[in-house]
Amino acid sequence: MANSIMVIAPYRYEETWVFDDPQAGLVQEPFVSGIPQMIDRLVVDIPKAEQGFKLIFAQTPFPGYQAQLDWLRPEFGGHWYRWSAEEMEGWLCPALFKYFADAPPQLFCQAEAKSHDL
Repeated sequence: MANSIMVIAPYRYEETWVFDDPQAGLVQEPFVSGIPQMIDRLVVDIPKAEQGFKLIFAQTPFPGYQAQLDWLRPEFGGHWYRWSAEEMEGWLCPALFKYFADAPPQLFCQAEAKSHDL
């Protein structure tokens, strides 16, 4: 949790978005409950995103962020967030706490092609 801006590389597996983060002990950690649809929206212009892309995220704004997610409520150990600009909601599971000590009031996200995909 030392970094202010974090990066993971989601990819499609079994028809949903997942990611690996060996440092956090996560392998094929799935995004569920509205988050896959948010990711679909974020990567619409990234060729071959299903093979992997960079997802940059932070609890404070950074240059080039595409989405601001606002905290809504806790549920089942995870937390619901709303992307107001797209009128979408999604649930982030307790893996969120591998990156943040507490559920941030806001999350800022950006999707980019992986460098080998450029």
